[in-house]
Amino acid sequence: MDDRFNTIAGWTLFAGVVGLGLTSVSAHYFRADKHDRPATMGYAIEGVEETTEGGAAEPPIEALLATADPAKGQATFAKCQSCHTINAGGANGIGPNLHGVVGEEIGKGVGGFAFSDALKGVGGKWDFDKLNQWLKSPKAMAPGTKMTFAGLPKPEDRANVIVYLNSQGSNLPLPAAPAAGAAPAKGAAPAADASAAPAADASAAAAQ
Repeated sequence: MDDRFNTIAGWTLFAGVVGLGLTSVSAHYFRADKHDRPATMGYAIEGVEETTEGGAAEPPIEALLATADPAKGQATFAKCQSCHTINAGGANGIGPNLHGVVGEEIGKGVGGFAFSDALKGVGGKWDFDKLNQWLKSPKAMAPGTKMTFAGLPKPEDRANVIVYLNSQGSNLPLPAAPAAGAAPAKGAAPAADASAAPAADASAAAAQ
């Protein structure tokens, strides 16, 4: 009886040791004990800043605007047209009409659209920098905004949309690109805003 008990106890102890060892090995294999995030995120997490490869900050929006493609911006904006119009005199929809939005007072667009108090409180005009912030993350720029769009994480996409918006009734001169090697402009690094989920609405400077 004692031999049988000792045998069972021995095998039980052995199984426990094996289980503990496998747990340790799997933790190292899957990096379960590490706190650094994956190189490629599976999906966007609100509040987590995007970075380019190697963790570098985004290039200044002024530099991206110089090479932006309005045709690509129009293609992205097509996803927003379920909520916004952009033709002159177009009616407001779920979001405001965006004709001539570049340079317009934030939260005071024409056409009687009911902007949120959060957006009205931002102040200033829809200049290129603020549009970049808004398109990257509306909720970060104006906490409490009615805009549900998650944002455009790629700075190139935002630049393309901005130059397209500018071509629709605004036509303001683009800001000068910074000299090579110049430090990124404040706020140019990841963390600003947007208007439609990366794969959903690219609802540009719609601002709600």
